[in-house]
Amino acid sequence: MYVIVVGGGRVGYYLTRALLDEGHEVLLLEISGPIAQTLSEDLGSICVRGDGCESTTLASVGTNRADMLIAVTGDDEDNLVSCQVAKHMFGVRRTVGRIRNPKNETIFKKLGIDVIINTTNLILESIEEEVPTHTLIRLHDIRDRGLEIVEVKIPPGAPTIGKSVKELSLPEGSVLSLVIRKARRPIVPSGATILQAEDQVIAVTAHESEEALRTALSGQ
Repeated sequence: MYVIVVGGGRVGYYLTRALLDEGHEVLLLEISGPIAQTLSEDLGSICVRGDGCESTTLASVGTNRADMLIAVTGDDEDNLVSCQVAKHMFGVRRTVGRIRNPKNETIFKKLGIDVIINTTNLILESIEEEVPTHTLIRLHDIRDRGLEIVEVKIPPGAPTIGKSVKELSLPEGSVLSLVIRKARRPIVPSGATILQAEDQVIAVTAHESEEALRTALSGQ
């Protein structure tokens, strides 16, 4: 298939790499010049700087022959627009849109986005699998109860590198839900999971414990 990925963040980058590994023709669109340059140094000419919401940009990368467009920027509205333009102006048969705010799922469905990736619910589902006694609740409910979903990157040289999750002094009530590791699929950590440099750790913690959690994970 010819697949266009809109958004060159971590999700877009790893998705592009995975699609290439499966033998698909892929083009990655990224609006930021510096990010696009960095991605081009790694991925080559398949990374193009451009706004995936603009019809002229989509026309220039051959969206009319694309089998699928996947919009995974950090902005729900941009993802919606990219999918809408691809479907209605260029006849793309399959559109996939990422949402960060669960409240936007209804409008995405009403406007005909074929596949909706709700990243918030994916994280919460991973928590439910790890701790089955926890009831799945949406992000706005979590915040109402004083909890936050946070992301912590393990910096090179951190004293926590090489330690298992069970060895960490995490704040009470904090739950590690995902570890995103370069060149590997995200994993749901267990007590035996060993932290590595550059790991992206997704966790849920009390609002007042956020800094303590960052310190426990990064050692800084």
